[in-house]
Amino acid sequence: MPEREKWAALRKARLYFQRPEEPGFLVSETAEGGPLVPVFTSLEGLARFAGACGWASTTVEDLVGLLPEGVRALVDPLGERPFLLDARTLRDTDGQEAEGREEGAERGGS
Repeated sequence: MPEREKWAALRKARLYFQRPEEPGFLVSETAEGGPLVPVFTSLEGLARFAGACGWASTTVEDLVGLLPEGVRALVDPLGERPFLLDARTLRDTDGQEAEGREEGAERGGS
């Protein structure tokens, strides 16, 4: 699957995170990566990371819009392929999708 198709599918994926006592996110300050929110693609992944805890979930697209400025999400930090997610990543993907649609239209119209 091309990279942009993966990101398009990921936008609608549901992510799970530990619910703090106050509305918002539990943000971890890291020396090298800056502030991060650990999020998971499954409840099982969240349980491995945090144990029994209150949780919440949202879509990737909504999560990026809800994160405080400068905070990124670390997806599946204990998984085989953890990755960082932020608004810039999704914006860049939007740009790549638009370019791909334009290229396809040009090839189809020739």
